[in-house]
Amino acid sequence: MLNRYPLWKYLVLLAALFIGVIYALPNLYGSDPALQISHRSSPLTQDEVGRIEATLKTRGISYQSAEFLDNKVLVRFSDTDTQLKAAQDLRQSLDDKYLLALNLAPATPQWLRALNAAPMYLGLDLRGGVHFLMEVDMVAAIKRLEDNLVSDIRTYLRDEKIRYRGVTQSSAGLVISFRDKDNLVRAEDKLDSQFRELTFEAHEDTLEIEAKLTEEAIRDEKKSALHQNIITLRNRVNELGVAEPVIQQQGDSRIVVQLPGIQDTTEAKRILGATATLEFRLTEKNRQDWLEAEKTGRPPINALLYHERDGNPVLLSRNVIVTGDQIIDAASTIDSQNGVPAVSVRLNGKGAKKMSETTRDNVGRPMAVVFIENKVSSKKVGDKTVKQRVTTQEVINIATIREPFGARFQITGLESQEARDLALLLRAGSLRAPVEIVEERTVGPSMGRDNIDQGFTSVMVGFALVLVFMIVYYRAFGIIANVALTFNMVLLIAILSLLQATLTMPGIAGIVLTVGMAVDANVLIYERIREELRNGNSPQASIFAGYEKAFSTITDANITTLITAIVLFSLGTGPVKGFAVTLTIGILTSMFSAIMGTRAIVNILYGNRNLKKISI
Repeated sequence: MLNRYPLWKYLVLLAALFIGVIYALPNLYGSDPALQISHRSSPLTQDEVGRIEATLKTRGISYQSAEFLDNKVLVRFSDTDTQLKAAQDLRQSLDDKYLLALNLAPATPQWLRALNAAPMYLGLDLRGGVHFLMEVDMVAAIKRLEDNLVSDIRTYLRDEKIRYRGVTQSSAGLVISFRDKDNLVRAEDKLDSQFRELTFEAHEDTLEIEAKLTEEAIRDEKKSALHQNIITLRNRVNELGVAEPVIQQQGDSRIVVQLPGIQDTTEAKRILGATATLEFRLTEKNRQDWLEAEKTGRPPINALLYHERDGNPVLLSRNVIVTGDQIIDAASTIDSQNGVPAVSVRLNGKGAKKMSETTRDNVGRPMAVVFIENKVSSKKVGDKTVKQRVTTQEVINIATIREPFGARFQITGLESQEARDLALLLRAGSLRAPVEIVEERTVGPSMGRDNIDQGFTSVMVGFALVLVFMIVYYRAFGIIANVALTFNMVLLIAILSLLQATLTMPGIAGIVLTVGMAVDANVLIYERIREELRNGNSPQASIFAGYEKAFSTITDANITTLITAIVLFSLGTGPVKGFAVTLTIGILTSMFSAIMGTRAIVNILYGNRNLKKISI
């Protein structure tokens, strides 16, 4: 017989349908507003879970359940108002060792969760939250590298006993000046082999060496700054307690940050954009010298002039003992002796060794803590937007070294909120270069719900119209196409769920487009069958010819669309990628259901019959 399938093809179709239904089902159960609670450094204990539940009961907050998931506690609520109130109360009652994240927990039954069946994630436009597009200040990143090289060159020249007048920065790079030609020649011979990231040009008439960063060094520093900022922003988002954030590179200098569930943009911007860090330096001279340097504006050659928070001047050593990137842990606390806010700091191995050596050799000498913050702001000057870079450096604490110490110590001199923020930033790490928020969007949860409802309605309306058209135009074969279209929708949703794809409004648009495109293959097949019937062929021969001869046309049409979808995914960002993913999967599932699925149904209904005519 012409229209027969072997048994294994029917079994493949049944297996695909069964698996598709199982993994598409979780999307029907919706989700519960929830709080995800975890400990910063260790798994939660049963006592801590009991404390959380007791707090909720004491405050009269009703919750559906509290369950352990991956060393975290997930507390489910019946509505978002209760969820937000619970989050506020728990943040007040729990200390900053705990992380609280607003979440939407799938309400999937346990038997489906046991099969690792989960619904698709909801994107920012469907769930609500904050979208930031941040630009990394690459000029500041290059200046930071040059600052480090200035210090390194000075240290190297001193170690090599090469006398120099000074190492300064200019608009073109670095300038190393000497008092005599002999030292210039010695330095030129040694610097080139020691600092590969620089090119050196000696000017014997002015007794100077100009040093410029190589193109490769600039490119590597920009790439490194972007990568480090992404890592730091991810750490800060984790500290903020945001479930399922999106942090990804866009272009060669921008970062996209999406925070589902966050509505307080001011707090998010303040934490994400902050570049606060610390430096530890020894003081130089005495207070009288500090006042004299402030008055004349000429600090000693081995010192830099800083100011305390009250405006008083202080001279600090040019050599930094420890910087913020050597801090591996920090926590806000209260100083046991003075009862003032403090930050407890723990250094890494390198920082601890340097701090131990410095404090051991300088007992009785004051050491200062410098608070450094970089900010980038934009303002309109005529028709142009001008960026302003402002660096704040202030001494927040000066304490005399009473005894050597190493990896652990405390910092005071901050307000309570400042101590908490500084501890958070030090834990998460400092940004390699300042960032500026160039685009900001906020989507409220009610708007997200409206988007979901409108998207669902658009899919259903498009689906219904296609079903009606196919039945009216192709009769019984139209019903077969509709069954295959339903099968295609189940497969599409199941695959998206298995991939844990994030569903966005463009993704919903891709699903709507797939619904329309999915019947294209059937239209081509059915029109070919009609043509064969008009040519006088038998129904069985016409069905066989329709599927066989239309196959190449269907393949060509879908491959061209598939290529377009792949290009969109490769070159697009964010929403465009979501559309491309949905479209790509939809093309593949529609070809499977429209060709193999409908052929199987047609074979079952007509394959063993002696047909005089068919309803098409």
